[in-house]
Amino acid sequence: MFKILKNFSKKDLLLILTCTILITLQVYLDLKIPDYMSSITTLIQSETSKIHEILIKGGYMLLCAFGSLLSAIIVSYFSSKLSADFSYNLREKIFKKVLKFSNAEINKFNVSSLITRTTNDITQLEMFIAMGLQMLIKAPIMAVWAITKIIDKSIEWSILTGIGVLILLLTIGILLIIVMPRFERVQKLIDKINGVTGENLSGIRVVRAFNAEKFLENRFESANNDLTKNQLFNQKCFAILNPIMNIVMHFLTLSIYFVGAFLIEEAGLSLKITLFSNIVVFSSYGMQVIASFLMLAMIFMIWPRANVSAKRINEVLDEKISITDGLLTGEDSTSIGTVEFKNVSFKYPDADEYLLKNISFKVEKGQTIAFIGSTGSGKSTLINLVPRFYDVTDGEILVDGINIKDYKLEELHNKIGYVPQKAVMFTGTIKSNVSYGDNGKNKPDIETIKKAIDIAQGTEFVEKMENKYDSHIARGGTNVSGGQKQRLAIARAIARNPEIYIFDDSFSALDYKTDLNLRKELKKYTNDATNMIVAQRIGTIIHADIIVVLDKGECIGIGTHKELMKKCKVYKEIALSQLSKEELVNA
Repeated sequence: MFKILKNFSKKDLLLILTCTILITLQVYLDLKIPDYMSSITTLIQSETSKIHEILIKGGYMLLCAFGSLLSAIIVSYFSSKLSADFSYNLREKIFKKVLKFSNAEINKFNVSSLITRTTNDITQLEMFIAMGLQMLIKAPIMAVWAITKIIDKSIEWSILTGIGVLILLLTIGILLIIVMPRFERVQKLIDKINGVTGENLSGIRVVRAFNAEKFLENRFESANNDLTKNQLFNQKCFAILNPIMNIVMHFLTLSIYFVGAFLIEEAGLSLKITLFSNIVVFSSYGMQVIASFLMLAMIFMIWPRANVSAKRINEVLDEKISITDGLLTGEDSTSIGTVEFKNVSFKYPDADEYLLKNISFKVEKGQTIAFIGSTGSGKSTLINLVPRFYDVTDGEILVDGINIKDYKLEELHNKIGYVPQKAVMFTGTIKSNVSYGDNGKNKPDIETIKKAIDIAQGTEFVEKMENKYDSHIARGGTNVSGGQKQRLAIARAIARNPEIYIFDDSFSALDYKTDLNLRKELKKYTNDATNMIVAQRIGTIIHADIIVVLDKGECIGIGTHKELMKKCKVYKEIALSQLSKEELVNA
């Protein structure tokens, strides 16, 4: 918890200091009120006192109460601002940190957990700061100050107050020991709820197609029940606190008057008025002491969950980023557009076996290299190493003759136009999706966007939409078809005009005619760029300058289509399974 509070800025610390001063003033004014009550009690019982003297003391009491109220309002405003600014800055830090995560870190935390940590966990901290800033400062100041005022009044009353405080502390301590571990489980269960809900919504069409609603209802209900049971247990534990507080407060008040009655009875006539006045004062101060511990108890009710949330947020902020920036921009490179793999091997973090083994090849500017192989052979993994979504385990990858680890990530990505296996669309318009991101150049204008969409064979369907290039695209592209999404994703890469194009099985949702036309236009437009293509169709890669055949993570063939038909058995089997001998001969 204390580690996360280091995120307060100097300006925030100044506000905290101001709040501390105002709270101290508030406590001083609150504790002056019983003094005036004592004076008024004495004046009422004195035969020589005058009405204006009582009114003056009463006026001072009202001024103290008003000053305390004003101070409390200002502190509430400052604490609300502090907590809101703190959560804003912390949320921004987490978001920026997650943007730097590689796939390895994201997979480690899980997407649903990262969402919970950015939202629910920060909300818990915001609540704790908003309430805690006032109560954590006020409670100890009030408790200590009130105790110093009553300690010399009566040893009997002081012992009674001490017993009440001890009961409260024991109750709070026991509750914390019981509840603390369960709050960590609550946050993990919220992660689970988010994960189940997100998975169900993203796959809603499959759910309906397979009549799996009941299965998913049961799955959600199981996660929901676990969360509810834990929350109920925690709330039941804390529900014990309120009645105990009331019992202690009423017991203390009754005990003070009970003991005071005996003291007054045994005291001399001259001390009776003083003792009666002390009872009034002591009962007020005693309530202040109990109230201060009541405030601490309220903080302890939200502190365990806030503490767990702080730990979870710190886990994200402290996570070591595995893929870090290099220092080079690549401006001095002499071999523009080249990509070379030198004895590259790769295995996923914490995996035992290598997924790629000793892969070597080189592709020059203007050439097209294609990767083909059976499912699970490592094609997509290999091509995703170029933009450093993962780092190689062994060997090195050179882009423009420079090891990609030496590049600044921004500069490396500026060289690449990447089209993923699963087309990704963002909430916005067709225009904003195609011109998405920053490639270190001028933002694509409307003519460039139209040209990119035309090359990607998307003009026909875009022109038919109501607002054409300003037509709305829903989150995930749910209002366009799979083929339309793929063409827009390809257009996005073309609009960047990069040195290197990476197509990760990006033509799979296209029909053969569209695929053929797209590749013809793409070849004309990208003749000065390097093309790296992962494909399942032989027809998509048959004219590639270099074809790499992968099997179980190993390169078992490299060459042109004609060369591989002669010397690579696996490639020939794949080719003959898709096209006839005549089609292959005439290709």
